[in-house]
Amino acid sequence: MADAQDILSLCKRRGFLYPSYEIYGGVAGMYDYGPLGTALKNNIIEIWRRLYTLGEGFIEIDSETIGPEMVFKASGHVDEFADKMVKCKACEEPYRADHIVSDLHPNAGALSEREIEELIRKNNVVCPACGGELSNVEEFNLMFKTTIGPGSGRVGYMRPETAQGIFVNFPNLYRYNREKLPLGVIQVGRGYRNEISPRQGMIRLREFNMMECELFVDPEDKTWPRFGDVAGDAIRLLTNDGQEMEVTVGDAVEKGVICNQVLAYFMWFTQEFLKAVGIDGEKLRFRQHEKDEMAHYAMDCWDAECLLSYGWTEIVGIADRGCWDLSRHATFSGVEMSSFKRFDEPQEIERDKIKPQYDKLGPMYKGKAGKIGKAMEEADPENVVDGSITVEVDGERFTISSDCFDVVKVKEKVSGVRRVPHVIEPSHGLDRIIYSVLEHSYTQREDQTVLRLPSAVAPIKVGVFPLMARDGLDDLAAEIDQELRFGGIETYYDESGSIGRRYARMDEIGTPWCITVDYRTKEDGTVTLRERDSTSQVRVRFHDVLKVVQTALCGADLSEFVINE
Repeated sequence: MADAQDILSLCKRRGFLYPSYEIYGGVAGMYDYGPLGTALKNNIIEIWRRLYTLGEGFIEIDSETIGPEMVFKASGHVDEFADKMVKCKACEEPYRADHIVSDLHPNAGALSEREIEELIRKNNVVCPACGGELSNVEEFNLMFKTTIGPGSGRVGYMRPETAQGIFVNFPNLYRYNREKLPLGVIQVGRGYRNEISPRQGMIRLREFNMMECELFVDPEDKTWPRFGDVAGDAIRLLTNDGQEMEVTVGDAVEKGVICNQVLAYFMWFTQEFLKAVGIDGEKLRFRQHEKDEMAHYAMDCWDAECLLSYGWTEIVGIADRGCWDLSRHATFSGVEMSSFKRFDEPQEIERDKIKPQYDKLGPMYKGKAGKIGKAMEEADPENVVDGSITVEVDGERFTISSDCFDVVKVKEKVSGVRRVPHVIEPSHGLDRIIYSVLEHSYTQREDQTVLRLPSAVAPIKVGVFPLMARDGLDDLAAEIDQELRFGGIETYYDESGSIGRRYARMDEIGTPWCITVDYRTKEDGTVTLRERDSTSQVRVRFHDVLKVVQTALCGADLSEFVINE
């Protein structure tokens, strides 16, 4: 298995990644994508985007990266988004507390502060840097705090995930989708987490790229139309009771290992996407969150884990989040976050309804009492929190205490029912996926590094070389290079050094094909086409090059183009 340092060294040398602000000493947990890294990243994003939008009919948005405090109060991040931290009393170096005891417990991340402290004291754990005594464990909120506006401004945070931008836009997106479920929404963008001590290269970053999906479904219908097409396909699981198994997707649902069809389908979908972009399927599994690790609102949660030099590493999280997110935002904003399910025939139902006491509202709210009462009547009684209901009138929010209203039972004929949708969330860590693809593609051939990247994600698809930069060979090679680029294919023209060294340079950055123009080209109009992994070479006609390369990049048979010697 490739060493992480070898990968990062290659990435810096060849322009995949650069440490951010390196001329000023750098910042831990921050990297810049170089030219090849940016191309690789964009290729992976585009494959993912097309699979979800064209393949599954999802829609895409792009939301703000800074949000007001109330958004993250509702999401729970302000109060709960923290890691446990210890500091060295001597050198003051901070450490993730669960990481410092990870060798002493199989699931240190699920331990309480007191349990971690007991492990530290019992095993005499000291500062790895200087051997100093460690402090007590404390909570450290990972969000970057800022202000929106001048002066003291309005408290805001850099988003720690892209999901909230989708959740708060649910009413708009539901209307856009003609008020139909399921509704799938994707977003690609940056997230920010002020990590305590990032020390794993691309695996733990302070500013990172995410590809997130939020699929809103009817809570009573968690089937998926294409589930039957994949039910017989295999998936590798590690359940939260320690069982490792390879099972079909259909059996996993039927036996209750995975809680519903939608979750299982998108686990399979994630598996196929990861393999398509270069993850080794033999080093991929789905690990179910342990019971003390599972978020309190999650009905089920699985991590797609990839075996790296760092060990098994989470690169995608796939969860059934229930109705928690939309319910929280409905409570905090006072805005309806439900969907409407129409009945085949109108039905008479009994339901709870808020009945305002106008005789009390009038003296308190004067001319606005009527509008406030109307808003209360339309509000969902489930949004009553601690005996109060919050409503919005003319852009102003009012919190009404329970002595001003009653919750009563009423019977009425209805054509449908409102329900808060459940959310299935596949959340992809793009930087981790990119690093995993690089590590799984990294091979050595006779002391020469080769990146066996799939053609679809390779930053450069074709290297174009004249055997010699003279006698018109360079002109012919430049003509091929231009034709391929104008045909939408990324190329790299190189005329320096021996042909062997030029091949080696392309192999090292994962270029799947190379074309060489030589003196025979001038005689019979053919060029050499070389394949990266096998190093095999064939002759094809100069004027067929664009068609040949397009066919090769699709993985199709090239025999019809090959010129027999």
